[in-house]
Amino acid sequence: MNNPLINPGLGTFVWMLVSFGILAFILIKFGWPALLKSLHQREEAIAESLNEAAKAREEMKTLVAHNEELLRQAKIERDDMLRKARMAGDEIVEEARAKATAEANRIVDSARENIEYEKLKAMHELKNEIANLSIGIAEKLIRAELSDKSKADALIAKEMERMQLN
Repeated sequence: MNNPLINPGLGTFVWMLVSFGILAFILIKFGWPALLKSLHQREEAIAESLNEAAKAREEMKTLVAHNEELLRQAKIERDDMLRKARMAGDEIVEEARAKATAEANRIVDSARENIEYEKLKAMHELKNEIANLSIGIAEKLIRAELSDKSKADALIAKEMERMQLN
């Protein structure tokens, strides 16, 4: 059991200590500051990333609030536009209804005037026709009455007498 790795000698032990001391000195002198510097840089990068994330989170909150406000305003504008469109539609319908009523009244009045005119015209034609028929009947009666000379003379005398009285 004389393995130098398990039971090192005093000289090996000293040289190992010296080698370890030199290595520790080199690492402490050159490696440790570089290691601390990189750890410090990483710490700063992480802190900066956390700050940026916090800023981004705040910006997102602001953007979300702004977007919600824009959405609310858009809904209000949409509702206003729909209300105005309904009102305009109602006004157009009411205006069309009023025009249609006025046009219907005008047509009814015109029809009444035409009916009255045609009625008067028909009555006038009927009066003329009755007058013509009466004249024709009177003419036929007078011819029948006047076919006898004595009756004609008596009728003429009677009419002359009546004219003198008026």
